[in-house]
Amino acid sequence: MSLISLRGLGVTLRAPLFSELDLVLDRGDRLGLVAANGRGKSTLLRIIAGQEEPTAGEIVRARGLRAGLVTQEVPETLLPLTLATAVEGGCPPDEDWRAGIVMDDFAIPATVRQTPLAALSGGWRRIALMARVWAGEPDLLLLDEPTNHLDLGRIGWLERWLCALPRDVGVILASHDRAFLDAATTRTLVLRPEESAVFALPYGRARAALDEADAAQARIHENDMARAGQLRRQAAKLRNIGINSGSDLLQTKTRQLTERAARIEAAARPAHRETSAGAVRLAGEGSHARALVSIDDAAITAPDGRLLFRTGRLWIGPGERVVVLGPNGAGKSRLLAAVAAAVAGGPGAIRVAAALRAGAVDQELAGIAGERSAIAAVTRRSDLGEARARAVLAEAGFDMAAQEAALARLSGGQRARLAMVLLRLARPNFYLLDEPTNHLDIAGQEALEEELASQEAAALIVSHDRRFVEGAGNRFWLIEGRGLREVEGPGAYFARAMG
Repeated sequence: MSLISLRGLGVTLRAPLFSELDLVLDRGDRLGLVAANGRGKSTLLRIIAGQEEPTAGEIVRARGLRAGLVTQEVPETLLPLTLATAVEGGCPPDEDWRAGIVMDDFAIPATVRQTPLAALSGGWRRIALMARVWAGEPDLLLLDEPTNHLDLGRIGWLERWLCALPRDVGVILASHDRAFLDAATTRTLVLRPEESAVFALPYGRARAALDEADAAQARIHENDMARAGQLRRQAAKLRNIGINSGSDLLQTKTRQLTERAARIEAAARPAHRETSAGAVRLAGEGSHARALVSIDDAAITAPDGRLLFRTGRLWIGPGERVVVLGPNGAGKSRLLAAVAAAVAGGPGAIRVAAALRAGAVDQELAGIAGERSAIAAVTRRSDLGEARARAVLAEAGFDMAAQEAALARLSGGQRARLAMVLLRLARPNFYLLDEPTNHLDIAGQEALEEELASQEAAALIVSHDRRFVEGAGNRFWLIEGRGLREVEGPGAYFARAMG
């Protein structure tokens, strides 16, 4: 029995986000929703949830359907509430008792339940929103970037929880986490402005099938255009002969060939090309220093002064991309902050080479806070003129309206791309990247991996994205107990952390 049926669904803002979308979702389906940033994933989820209307087409819902949407951000009205109160607010009328059962199922500690959402970490806020929606007993669960801010332990729990849901519950989840999509879904919808593609396959296999279909379409398009070009060349030769000889027959033949070429060109369909909603390329400067960062048994502490761990003696050289592994709260971001403090000239057990020039992106994108707009940020932080600054932003996927818009009105993906643009313009030779993929689409993640590797960049990276860690890192440090040690690779930690 189907939960929803989409027929010719489309949304157009300044340009089409998607069009002519047909989809049937049955009970028990686990559908992964994939698209570049800003291409309509969140919009489609809101339409299915009944919060927005499409520009074209229709959506048919099963009678009495209860759809629960877990948004990327916590609504402002919920932030002052304790987690327990927020979850209770999602329960059906007179069934507040369900909140306790759900919070137990989600393994939420008693102290966390009584804490206001505004005071909780991003990870606990994600759990709170999921618990609130699940307490409402939805038939269809809609998840928008559910793994953002979750550590590997919680991602592993979420994968298992989704797989154990009742078989009559449908799930649509939008995510850029490739490993999570492969583990948690059985179908994939790749959303495109035209001809979105649906596969009865998880993401990795669907991506391979889509790439193959795109390559085949590219070959067909190339052959069609070559055939049209050949016909036009034949028509040009006959036209010259016909003009010189005055032959009406040759002129008619010329017209026929030209019309055939025009029909082939009109019908030829180019293959879809999607690298991202905007290209962002890093551009660093090299260094001849043997060690860019030297760490001599530094003490990494929590904000309240508690010792989290000691580093031992470690270093980072040119071309070494070090990924720091460990659960949330272990001190990964605190280590990055300690290195950033050393870059700024702070004394201590962490020393940086004189040639080091750092560029940083943190998971909250605090580096762009306070900027009025994207164009204001680029012109203020670079020596580019306005025309060149606008061209750089256009290359990163910002149209004129997005360049001028207040930062608060930009999507998480757009703010992440702006942070990457500013990072690029700083021309660092050492990157401090704290959860850089949180808001980057899959194409953007793959491009960042490629750029870090191709320029042999040095970096200190924190990420819970398994595919990104494997693709971007070439050294790995693990926080374990009260110490930090180097490990061969992330595989053993991933297996242990995922449970």
